[in-house]
Amino acid sequence: MLGPATTGSFSSFGVDVPVSLSAGRPAACGADPLLPLPALVTGWLRAQAGAAQATAHLLAPDLEAERCREYGRELAAGPEPVGLLVLADGTNCRTERSPNPPDERAEPVDELLRTALAEADAGRLLELDATVAAQVGVEGRAALHALAGAAEGGRWRGKLLYSDVPFGVTYHVAVWSRL
Repeated sequence: MLGPATTGSFSSFGVDVPVSLSAGRPAACGADPLLPLPALVTGWLRAQAGAAQATAHLLAPDLEAERCREYGRELAAGPEPVGLLVLADGTNCRTERSPNPPDERAEPVDELLRTALAEADAGRLLELDATVAAQVGVEGRAALHALAGAAEGGRWRGKLLYSDVPFGVTYHVAVWSRL
């Protein structure tokens, strides 16, 4: 877990944009150039939204699916109202432009993710097999299983904002809102 005192920079991604997980902490103050991308995006989005602070919870890519689900439940049951930003990629082996050789299993995995995100279907997210996800490059599988745990028991509406395969890597962007 990375708390509000965390600062970083996108410099290792080619642009020196400092970010902070707290509005009260100058982003350039001790900025970590090697902060993981999900924490950097969280800090950037925190500032864009004008939020006072954010906390980044980073899950190991190989964390067992049931433990991820439990973690999501714990986050949702916390004492503070929670908004979740889940950063997770799709497959990275769909086309010849992909960083990894094309794999015929990638398209069905992306379709499962696209549908689950569009329909706010937590149960379908749990159908994502951890082994297959790792083999087709879904590095954020643990975060998706945590999202499923956090959303269990609620009624949600999903809206898929983007789903495409630029540069051979699949990206899905969706918003889930409580009904």
